[in-house]
Amino acid sequence: MSVDLATVKRVARLSRIAVTDEEAERMMGELNGILGFVEQLSEVDVSGVEPMTSVTPITMRQREDAVTDGDKAADVVANAPATDQNFFLVPKVVE
Repeated sequence: MSVDLATVKRVARLSRIAVTDEEAERMMGELNGILGFVEQLSEVDVSGVEPMTSVTPITMRQREDAVTDGDKAADVVANAPATDQNFFLVPKVVE
């Protein structure tokens, strides 16, 4: 894939970046270089390579997946102006 001058100017306009013709020419070369590098990456054989989340092998710490109520109902409504049995009281807005 290659980028032409019209594409560079269109992307610059969409990005709200003012570019001169000289800058657009330079950017066209830089963008084509970046896209060429990305194309090289697609040629690399990665079959047999497991996906990684880190460069160092680590095991994620996990908590027990247990359903709880949090036991924080009183803390949640503590700053509310009006409550009743750990529920928020709000004024009626629709009649």
